[in-house]
Amino acid sequence: MSIDIRKVTVLGTGVLGSQIAYQTAFHGFEVTSYDINDEALSAARKRFEGLAAAYKNDKMPGADDKADATAAGIALTTDLGQAVADADLVIEAVPEVLSLKQDTYRKLGELAPERTIFATNSSTLLPSAMKDATGRPDKFLALHFANLVWKFNTAEVMGTEDTDPAVYQAVVEFAKAIGMVPIELHKEKAGYVLNSLLVPLLNAGMALAAGGYADPEDVDKTWRIGTGAPVGPFQILDIVGLNTPYNILSNSTEAGAEQLAAWLKSNYIDKGKLGIASGEGFYKY
Repeated sequence: MSIDIRKVTVLGTGVLGSQIAYQTAFHGFEVTSYDINDEALSAARKRFEGLAAAYKNDKMPGADDKADATAAGIALTTDLGQAVADADLVIEAVPEVLSLKQDTYRKLGELAPERTIFATNSSTLLPSAMKDATGRPDKFLALHFANLVWKFNTAEVMGTEDTDPAVYQAVVEFAKAIGMVPIELHKEKAGYVLNSLLVPLLNAGMALAAGGYADPEDVDKTWRIGTGAPVGPFQILDIVGLNTPYNILSNSTEAGAEQLAAWLKSNYIDKGKLGIASGEGFYKY
C-alpha cells in the first residue's frame, strides 16, 4: 500500500505544537495549525515568527531564503472540521490529559477523511489508551518530538498492536522527510526512550528543590559539572515549559507526584513563572 503524506495538520499551537508545524512547513509540506480560540492563534503566529528568527540565528540550511515565508505560510484555524478536511496526517499536540485527548480523537474520527493518519505527540501516555477513541486504530500511532525540534531532532515512532505496518513505515519516512531522525520503538513504552530517561531526572531535580535540599541553580550546576551535560534539569524544565510537567505530575500515580505538582503550582505556575515562554520560570530570561 502506497501512502502519500503531503498535507499535515497539527492540533495545538503551544511550544511543541508550533515547532512541529513550523519544522514540517519548513521542509515543504502544506501545514495547517489548529487551536481552540483566536487568542491562541495570535500567539501561534508570534511563535512562528520567533521560530523563523531562531532558524536563521542557528544557521539552518535554507533559513535565510525561506524562514520568514514559512512562518507566514502556515494556515491557522479554530475550525476543527476545516483543519482536517483534507489532511493526510494529523499530529495531535494537545495538553497531556488523557480524557482531553480521547475527546479530541472522537471528534477527529468523525471529521477527518477515512485515509487520514492520526499521530499523537503525547510524551507519557500510551497510544493504546487512545486508539479506540480514534475509530481507526490501524491508522493511529505515536510520533514524539523533543523540544527545539530543529536541533534536538529525534522523532520517536511507536505503534500499538493494531497499527498497520504500512502506516508505521509511512510515518517513519515522513519523519525523515522533515529532517528528523526516526527512533523506532518495537513495542509500547510509557515515556518512549527519551522521556523514560529524562522524566526521572527532572522529577529527581524537583524533589531535591521542593524538599529544601538544594536550590535549583545548584542542582543544575551539579548535573552540568558532574556529567558534562550542557544544561541541568531546571534549565530543561524552563525550556519545556512548566505546564507540561505539572500536567504529567497531576495525572501520575507515582509516590510523591502529587506533592511535586502542588509545589510547582504554588511556587511557580500560580505566579506566572511558566518558563522561557513567559520570561521567567526557575530562571529569569
